[in-house]
Amino acid sequence: MRYTTVAAVGLAMFVHAAPARAADETPAKSKIVAVDLFKNGLAVVRREATLGKPGVYVLDDVPEPVHGTYWVESTGSVETVVKMREVEVPAAEAPPGNLQDDLAGKKVTVHFKGDRKAPVVGTVMKLKPAKAADALAGPARFLVLQTPRGRIYVEASEVAAVEAETAGDTVTRTRPRLLLTLGATEKAETKVTIRYLTRGLAWAASYKIDISDPKTLALEQHAVVRNELADLDGAEVRLISGYPSVAFAHVRSPLSPKTSWAAFFQELNRGEAWDSVVASNSVVTQQVVGNPRAPGFDLGLGAIPAGEGVDLHYQSIGKRTLAEGESLALTVAKGTTDYERVVEWLVPDTRNESGQYDGRGRGDDGDDAWDALKFKNPLSYPMTTGPAVVTAGGAFNGQRTSYWVNSGEETMLRVGKALSVRTRAVEHEQQPKDGSGRDPIWVGGRQFRKSTVEGELAVSNHRKEPVQLVIRRRFSGDLVQAEGSPKTSLREEGVYSINRRNELMWNLPLKAGEERKMKYSYTVLVPF
Repeated sequence: MRYTTVAAVGLAMFVHAAPARAADETPAKSKIVAVDLFKNGLAVVRREATLGKPGVYVLDDVPEPVHGTYWVESTGSVETVVKMREVEVPAAEAPPGNLQDDLAGKKVTVHFKGDRKAPVVGTVMKLKPAKAADALAGPARFLVLQTPRGRIYVEASEVAAVEAETAGDTVTRTRPRLLLTLGATEKAETKVTIRYLTRGLAWAASYKIDISDPKTLALEQHAVVRNELADLDGAEVRLISGYPSVAFAHVRSPLSPKTSWAAFFQELNRGEAWDSVVASNSVVTQQVVGNPRAPGFDLGLGAIPAGEGVDLHYQSIGKRTLAEGESLALTVAKGTTDYERVVEWLVPDTRNESGQYDGRGRGDDGDDAWDALKFKNPLSYPMTTGPAVVTAGGAFNGQRTSYWVNSGEETMLRVGKALSVRTRAVEHEQQPKDGSGRDPIWVGGRQFRKSTVEGELAVSNHRKEPVQLVIRRRFSGDLVQAEGSPKTSLREEGVYSINRRNELMWNLPLKAGEERKMKYSYTVLVPF
């Protein structure tokens, strides 16, 4: 027998071993009947199938569950196996794969690059699939043909095209299949429910707030659902609001055909890295922990009691048909409520935890005045975290993040900077003439001196209408006096500071064209 070798590169020859379907396996269909969607890319899927007499049933749909969330529910005994199967798929729907397998037994003409080699005509040999361990070595070097003159090994870098005379309408592909083994039962039909948590389906919330009416606010909650999982046909869809704990969200179950033990243990060793990264985005996820709630506002803490158990809210949007890759946008709920327009001016604390001046506001969003809306959640369930657009008379006013608000709970939403309300804040340390305050004060082994700080806040209204002004001045130390009888409160972040963290809040009306000044003073311990 004669062997001929022709230069070529990159034509994969081997695939993982895939046994043919056993004769006693019965094809079955399953359907996604319900999905519960979180906002962080995860969804709880409920899939159902109806089985007949005891035996092995084969499903085409193989889930990709999060580790520890795959459960099978049935009145009978059911075991699950995931196996690889060789299946025939339409050639027009399958991307080019392994030429040795796709064209096995077919007569082909191999054309080479350039004019130096004549085309080779032969029959593609059907080779025994390589074992999985051997396949890891990479694609085979040769495409093997049988010709009247003998066997030819073709290398691919020289191949320009392969022409198949009788390629056929189907090709063989290796696909995972879900096998359900139903134990002994006297029932003619057994319904099987498969539940699991997986990625690919999620929703994003947003709000539209219309303040065209000067007294009543109209709120609409919108949702966008995007399906990157599988086709939905009349599936019940529920939107979940809350902050669930999914400790293994970053770990794919070993049941998945797209993972390995090496990948599984690597994901386990990452801890909760995937979950913590997702949770850092408060708009995409259900972030409630650390929710600012428009921090520092004098808001009513009352809310309408609703629900029992954990703080997760399920909002049904009915049965939906949504193909993979499609998106759905809809209005989920509407409500109206009274509201108050205010101008809020936050003057941040400019001292660090030791009482030293550092000139920074530490995340307090500067010291600009903002137009804001003060209202209660009018919906019968919580408002989840998401962007909120404010309009008036059809005109866009602004967009801001609205954080979690329970039903009936009060919140504050900033709209835009109040440029017509001018503000000015100044402070200076007083130097005592009698030399007092220069003696050291020892705290925790460090020397401090007590300094008195005097400050002044000035505001002026350049609008043609009165405004309700909320001023919040944050500082470190002990209050001595303040004009205008502001409300004084301690801030929790000052628990471990040398100086207590405080906030003064004035709530006062400001007439059109009016200017107001408020003076205050406090003492602070500053390191020598």
